[in-house]
Amino acid sequence: MISMPVLLGVLLIGFLLLQVVPTDPATVSAGPSATKADIEAIRQQMGLDKPVWLQFVLYLGRVLQLDLGRSMISNRAVSEEIGLTLWPTVELMLACLIWAVPLGILLGTLAARRRGTLIDRFIMGLSVMGVSVPVFWVGLLLIQYVGGAGLLPFQGRDGPIWTPSGLHSIILPAITLGAVFVGPVARMTRTSLLETLSADYVRTARAKGASDWRVTIHHALRNALIPVVTLVGLQIGFLLGGSIVTETMFAWPGVGRMAVGAITSSDFPLAQGAILILAVGFMTVNLIVDVLYAYLDPRIARR
Repeated sequence: MISMPVLLGVLLIGFLLLQVVPTDPATVSAGPSATKADIEAIRQQMGLDKPVWLQFVLYLGRVLQLDLGRSMISNRAVSEEIGLTLWPTVELMLACLIWAVPLGILLGTLAARRRGTLIDRFIMGLSVMGVSVPVFWVGLLLIQYVGGAGLLPFQGRDGPIWTPSGLHSIILPAITLGAVFVGPVARMTRTSLLETLSADYVRTARAKGASDWRVTIHHALRNALIPVVTLVGLQIGFLLGGSIVTETMFAWPGVGRMAVGAITSSDFPLAQGAILILAVGFMTVNLIVDVLYAYLDPRIARR
């Protein structure tokens, strides 16, 4: 139930932010050669002569009808523009999560099993460094030393992820976006697993003769993953912000790059549509996280 007020708040904030931009949408839509009469006519046609609260109500009505307007630059429907860029962003997010989350869980588990050793300190130091390094710095290093050497492509998307050319083109963006995601997952996994390993049922499993790694993987890790899943859900917002930087650096034709282009070119309907789809994506991921809670801990499903 809380999703609807959140979505309404996102729509309101996105609408108001674009209202304070000094550029006049009617002037942008009319073009440089338009007269004042032409601009005024376009303002009336777009409803910009109405009060701001009424503009927002009319905007909400159009959104409820799945009408996001038309791009002021390409004159195509915003939904069509988003449809062309949505799947590349989904590809990038999946390609990032599919390696960063398992690697973070593996490193966190290893650090918990080797607590206090040199391996533990090395993994935690690597995690802190990963959290501290900005996305664009990782991307610049990969572009210079990997893309610049001709080892992998670093500009554009050469096809879907299931094709060889598409898989090659997504490697560097996925590494860039996921590199700063491994550290938080590893640290949370280590902390949660250390708490779980001291539980009574874990000591009982050890007393029955189960090996340490079997106890860790089959008994402790599943319960320890609940805070990790929470962290992943919360970090999706960070990934969406990082995907904007990553898509811009690697010329990846996703929603984030489209949003930046729409804002810089004052394409207000397209910018509002991009903000809306990013917010819906964030809420969808958090809904998936809630479903995973019930799978990892059946007690939650019975409440």
